[in-house]
Amino acid sequence: MELSNLRPAEGSVQSDNFRRGRGHASGNGKTAGKGHKGQKARSGAPRPGFEGGQMPLFRRLPKRGFKDINSKKIVALNVSELERFDDGATVDIAAMKEIGLIRHEYDGVKILGNGELTKKLNVKVNAYSASAKEKIEALGGTAEVI
Repeated sequence: MELSNLRPAEGSVQSDNFRRGRGHASGNGKTAGKGHKGQKARSGAPRPGFEGGQMPLFRRLPKRGFKDINSKKIVALNVSELERFDDGATVDIAAMKEIGLIRHEYDGVKILGNGELTKKLNVKVNAYSASAKEKIEALGGTAEVI
């Protein structure tokens, strides 16, 4: 489980599409759910996270590091891991998922040249290291970039 996968429990979140201020029979008339007077009842109420002039929590907490929003998650696999496939097989991302080499979300797959390869394979992935491409093609296989 990751933070990006979290969802509220079924039925716990209520829709926010009802009309406010349409008479007391609607259940949300008169003050339109804002209560009586006070800062939050008026227009221009403070933004979310505003703590009345106190140093906000997001500014009190220490900041560390940098999260690059443009970074890609690349799965790196060594040539030796391709030994699981049969001689003459076509190795693509779907075949790797099927055999269990790739399990998580990713943006691409790169084959690295660590280890030995003894089978002729037709490999179709996003990237190769120079040594990996050399080892695949030395056995008569192909290293195609998709």
